[in-house]
Amino acid sequence: MARPKRNLLATAQETSSPPSSLDNNHAIARVRKAEGKNLYLVELPKRTDPLLVELPARFRSQIWIKRGGYVLVDTAAFLDRDNKLDGEIVNVVREEKEWRKQSYWPAEFVKKSTYPEDSEDETSTVGKMPPSDDSDGRD
Repeated sequence: MARPKRNLLATAQETSSPPSSLDNNHAIARVRKAEGKNLYLVELPKRTDPLLVELPARFRSQIWIKRGGYVLVDTAAFLDRDNKLDGEIVNVVREEKEWRKQSYWPAEFVKKSTYPEDSEDETSTVGKMPPSDDSDGRD
């Protein structure tokens, strides 16, 4: 039997806006890989080793997480258990622009420009004709 639509709408409403502040054990993380069975490999801004986190049942089959997306992770959720999970996904970043405006957004996750800035040393050849064959010195 399908879940009621009100549950889906409540979940979508909950993830649409960022919280005003984060708890001490919450952190924003970038999704690196979906491991399967609602497990995701995420990276925190200041850590080099990835964390394995679980997607709670309220988000399953309702919110889709893509690789390279951002999630809010609770790193203290599984401290009392003895297992391989490092945390639980608390929220999914859907409106990235709104989240980036918050003061707690990590500086390591700065949005990079799609087009790198042109340096003055390089000259662009876009829209120019290729060099002619007359300059090779043949008569």
